[in-house]
Formats: sequence, structure tokens, C-alpha cells
Amino acid sequence: MYGLCTGVCVLPKRYLIMLFLSHFGYNYSQRRCDRVVNWFVNEYLPRYKLIINVDHKGLLREGIFGWVWVTDCDHRPREFEIELHNRMDVEHYTKTLLHELWHVYQHVKGHLKDNRQHRLWKGVDHSDTDYDDQPWEKEAIQMEDILFEKYQSHLTNFNLSV
Repeated sequence: MYGLCTGVCVLPKRYLIMLFLSHFGYNYSQRRCDRVVNWFVNEYLPRYKLIINVDHKGLLREGIFGWVWVTDCDHRPREFEIELHNRMDVEHYTKTLLHELWHVYQHVKGHLKDNRQHRLWKGVDHSDTDYDDQPWEKEAIQMEDILFEKYQSHLTNFNLSV
């Protein structure tokens, strides 16, 4: 199946849909994508109504494994597009998806903002900052292993495999 919409999380007693997740592409595990995104949103962004689209495709020409961008508005972002390279091993895939989801977290919490043609990190303009020096990237790289360990622990608690 090329496209699949799944991963609806509900708040107890309110029955509000908090996450709309769709994923597309080829050469990826739909179940893994669902599990990672749902776990992350439930752990870090449970009170926000989000739309997250994850597209799996070959990104070798771009020279990256993943990226994310806001697709609705800059002042209160709730809709995101994530593109992931579709030929990664399980651990690399999971860490990359968690890295991009951390950027979703940064946007939703207001730490990272795109204001017209400026990229702001906690109110400071970093539009001209080199990629390796961008504070939001440094934070997301630091969080990769932490999030991966927490996610693995979650899977272990429920007798699930990565």
C-alpha cells in the first residue's frame, strides 16, 4: 500500500483526536513508523492536536537521511511534513525519525520558529548560522540517543521488538 493513515491517539474521557498520522513511500515498516511517532507524541506532546505526514523516499541526491518542515503556520505550528530516507537499518531509521520528531517538539513548544525569512531559536536570529553550529540541531543530535534508549525501554516493557 502506498499511503496509509493511522495512529490516532485519544485523550481519556474527552475522546478528542490528538494526532493524525499519515505515512507514504516504499521500503519502510509501517508498524515501526506508527509505533515511534505515537510513542513520541504520547510522551512529549500529548496535549497538542497535531498532523504529521511521514514520507519515505530515496534522499541520496540530497545527501541527507531526514528533514522536517512546518506546513501550516509559523506562529502556532501544528502540521508537519517529515521526509526520511527509505534505506536505513532499523536503529538508524528510528534515531533519525526521533531526531526529526524532536524538531517537531521544538516548533510546537515555540523554541524554534521560522519568521518570514528568519530562523529563530529561543528568540535569537540564527538565519546565518552554519548547520553544524545551529543550536536546535545540536539539541536534536544530543536527544537522539536519549530518545532511542527511552523508546527501547518502552518496547521492552511491552515485549515489543524495535
